[in-house]
Amino acid sequence: MKVSDILRVKGNTLYTITPDEPLADAVNTMADKDIGSLVVMEHGDLVGMLTFREVIVAIVGNGGQVGGTLVRKSMDDHPVTCTLETDLDEIRRIMLERHARYMPVMDKRMLMGVISFYDVAKAVVDSQNFENKMLKAYIRDWPAEDESS
Repeated sequence: MKVSDILRVKGNTLYTITPDEPLADAVNTMADKDIGSLVVMEHGDLVGMLTFREVIVAIVGNGGQVGGTLVRKSMDDHPVTCTLETDLDEIRRIMLERHARYMPVMDKRMLMGVISFYDVAKAVVDSQNFENKMLKAYIRDWPAEDESS
């Protein structure tokens, strides 16, 4: 299974923000859309990733307030990315090694989507459930031994 398979099921709704917008706007968008991340884009290029992790660190660093902080100051400006062709096992390894809960999917310089750790886990479980159903059907339909011999 590849990243393209996950995005095909998930859909391609993307939420982005620019680095010079207030962090408060990002927090409001994340809350309104019930999402855990925003892709930070500038002049059509991916320049960062903002997740609830960076938001919490910024709030703690600002005495419990969002204040006038800009997204640029809080975002991860070197997010790990993948491509549509990246294999699911590779994504799991990267996400675990880098503690990445969200990963932008790129096709050269074009943002194609974002996959989350949840999306990856769901794909694995769905795949295992499908295999289990196939095995059960195979066993159920297995010809019984001829009892007359």
